[in-house]
Amino acid sequence: MHRYFPHTDEDIRQMLAACGMQSLDDLYADIPAELQLQGEYDLPPAMSEQELRDYFATLAAMNTPMDACFLGAGFYDHYAPAVALDIVRRSEFLTSYTPYQAEVSQGTLQYIFEYQTMMARLTGMDVSNASMYDGTTATAEAMMMMATAAKKRNRVLVSATVNPVVRRVMDTYAHYHGIRLDTVAERDGVTDRDALRAALAEGDVAGVVVAQPNFYGIVEDYGGLADEVHAAKALLTMNCVASTLAVLRTPGEWGADIAVGDGQSLGVPLNYGGPYVGFLCASTALMRKMPGRIVGQTEDAEGRRAFVLTLQAREQHIRREKATSNICSNQSLMALYVTVYLSLMGEKGLREVNEAGYAGAHYLAERLTASGKYRMAFPERPFLNEFVIETDGDDLPACRNAAVADGLLAGRLLDPHRLLLAVTERQSRADIDRLIDRLCPDTP
Repeated sequence: MHRYFPHTDEDIRQMLAACGMQSLDDLYADIPAELQLQGEYDLPPAMSEQELRDYFATLAAMNTPMDACFLGAGFYDHYAPAVALDIVRRSEFLTSYTPYQAEVSQGTLQYIFEYQTMMARLTGMDVSNASMYDGTTATAEAMMMMATAAKKRNRVLVSATVNPVVRRVMDTYAHYHGIRLDTVAERDGVTDRDALRAALAEGDVAGVVVAQPNFYGIVEDYGGLADEVHAAKALLTMNCVASTLAVLRTPGEWGADIAVGDGQSLGVPLNYGGPYVGFLCASTALMRKMPGRIVGQTEDAEGRRAFVLTLQAREQHIRREKATSNICSNQSLMALYVTVYLSLMGEKGLREVNEAGYAGAHYLAERLTASGKYRMAFPERPFLNEFVIETDGDDLPACRNAAVADGLLAGRLLDPHRLLLAVTERQSRADIDRLIDRLCPDTP
């Protein structure tokens, strides 16, 4: 019945005997009955290749295509260069795995080395790993790094302005690693520095996590924060939107110990949630506590430039329960994508991307507030390409739905009266004007 299963009846009998069980039902007895398969799957009959293509084409036609995405909230619709997409689809990259043998993996090791170099420069940090699955897990790994470095301290403070999705993943990791996570309140859309100082004064903090820009798109002023955190013998992690680091003050310039985030904003397409790439950069002092791999540059026996995996414990691959992280088999395909993107865009291109997003977002904000229907949720706070509007009316959800029906993914609804919107270089002035028309239907 299951011709691809390799186990014979005798194999199964021996396995059950070793487990002290009589049947396969005993093996799954701990799984609640409502979660167990009660019958065969309701699958359609077998189809030919053409029939199968037609079937999925019919399903795809049921989707509502989006002309423009103003969603944001940690993931952004940026230009995806055709050459980057083409390169990562090449079989030598698409099917590659961890480069254990340096002598046959020089191409993979070189692009990982270049990725690390670019990310270290972009964040202003000393060293970068390559790489994490996404920005949420990278932030959770940074949390564990800070707790490990602190040794006898297990309390980490997280600003309320960090993306809630990131926070939920941190909560999960903290629960299973004995780390206490406490929230630092926000005030007027930014981290409450007085509340943070009070928490640090308690003397049991291993680290602090803040966001830049934060969840509301606000560019927070972290002047003096690193000094306050370090004075309390704690470490500072900044969760960042990667592309914005081309124009904003870097974590290294703020004095952070660790910089993390998602590299998706570096041209990675919004592909139903992935694959993305988490970056984790740190100071030299924390280099040996970093999870994942670090590639180093050296010379071979003939004096030629060469690359090797370095500063990586054997436990990363063999004794996984002893490793600094179990996220270690990521073959870095998306790190290659980011490397190609950054090499194509360069410093000038990244700046232009941010300038276009800034101009579009501020135009949208000005037009929406000028309508009299909306106001800025945090009018005194600076933002780059993402912001929150609010209204006293009750029709915001309906207006947003109307925009979606018209092919405009109109931001993230935070509650019935507040909407988070983002603009990148991909949304034209015509797209923005259409969105304004849908959000302000009764405004001339």
